[in-house]
Amino acid sequence: MPELPEVETTRRGLAPLVERERIAAITVRQRGLRWPVPIEVDGLGGEVIHALERRAKWLIWHLDSGCLLWHLGMSGSFRGWLDAPAPGPHDHVDVQMAGGYLVRYTDPRRFGALLYCAGSPLEHPRLAGLGPEPLGDRFDGDHLWQRSRGRRAPVKSFIMDSRIVVGVGNIYASEALFDAGIHPTRPAGRISRERYHRLAGTIRATLAAAIEVGGTSLRDFTVGDGTPGYFGQSLKVYGREGQPCPGCGAAVRRKVVGQRSTFYCPVCQT
Repeated sequence: MPELPEVETTRRGLAPLVERERIAAITVRQRGLRWPVPIEVDGLGGEVIHALERRAKWLIWHLDSGCLLWHLGMSGSFRGWLDAPAPGPHDHVDVQMAGGYLVRYTDPRRFGALLYCAGSPLEHPRLAGLGPEPLGDRFDGDHLWQRSRGRRAPVKSFIMDSRIVVGVGNIYASEALFDAGIHPTRPAGRISRERYHRLAGTIRATLAAAIEVGGTSLRDFTVGDGTPGYFGQSLKVYGREGQPCPGCGAAVRRKVVGQRSTFYCPVCQT
């Protein structure tokens, strides 16, 4: 599933193709995505895309009359074409730019979403109530420590809760906890302020590093030019069950936390 680094990589790939460009037409071939594509989307031809922004795992296309809210779901991707091939069975939406590029949204599993918002996108029900961006000024160790007081949930589940902080997906949570030396099953409310400051730093560093190399290379994910991300080559514990820990050499272990595979070092993480 595309996570925050993959979505940010997608935004950076799409921005040069769509920002300050006029939409010639939008063709919706499949309305049955995670939520039905609203009919308003069809009538947006002639509008200018003023900016392409990301909030959590949503891409926000700022238009003259409002915004398009786009979510990649589990298998969604975009490609930009000057000479697009005929659409395939999983090519659900085309956005034709007046300048020549056609941006095509493909989603084999159809768990993605395309919505329209006439008002502030941050007040839309799908975005309202989200926690701070992990790379933004509102996120730090004090925020994690304050929100964790009295919580008995495992810290891995805690940092993956989008109401606490957005964009810390399963892979990146395992990696950040390893770098912080915190065991993923430790109760969130039993972690000190000092350790939360360290964890906030490793979350920032892990996500920033993944963005720089294009995200993690997942089976279904490609960026705007169709190439995979490569952060997967740098993973320290995720997917490395039984292999030596890069810190101490002990065998990396796997267990299920919050119904997700979790990888950790039993020696380095306490």
